Amino acid sequence: MGKVLIINGHQPYPFAKGELNAAFAQRAREHMLAAGHEVRMTEVASGYDVEQEVGNHQWADVIIMQFPVNWMGVPWSFKKYMDEVYTAGMDGRLTEGDGRTSDAPKQNYGMGGSLTGKKYMLSATFNAPREAFDDPDQEFFAGRSVDDLLLPAHLNAKFFDLARLPTFAAFDVMKNPEVEKDFARFDAHLREVFPLPAEASS
Repeated sequence: MGKVLIINGHQPYPFAKGELNAAFAQRAREHMLAAGHEVRMTEVASGYDVEQEVGNHQWADVIIMQFPVNWMGVPWSFKKYMDEVYTAGMDGRLTEGDGRTSDAPKQNYGMGGSLTGKKYMLSATFNAPREAFDDPDQEFFAGRSVDDLLLPAHLNAKFFDLARLPTFAAFDVMKNPEVEKDFARFDAHLREVFPLPAEASS
């Protein structure tokens, strides 16, 4: 079967120690193992080796990024991981520089990725309620979607020529959590995107 890298990008805080994101990452791991895939997991806040993480990206067929949205983006420690790992991989292992060449210095920016044929999925937790998105009458996001907000993460993946899989999001996890419902939705999302062998053949 395939090879799956799961990255838990949570940054622990006194008010959010990371149990929910860890639980989502573990559920993803269990599903992938049940589907017959090999799985590697990285918990960013516990430390990581940059060269090993570059290798993990090369090894994986699918990369799942699990993280809370902090101040409209990934947590600072996950951004640091990206800065270090992605920069190290610009030597051709993850991308051939920024995609431009001396023959065409103004063309093809961002199109030099080396991970062609591999896929990624974002799974994010939000303090914001679901109703805050996709609704022009909601003033803050003004009709924008979750994927609009997560565009930098999507563009990072595109920089390496990773193909996008449907995003999962859990909402209102601080003030009005519905953890069991979120787990059920997540399990259904995983089954749809990564069918179990019996489901794939039916």
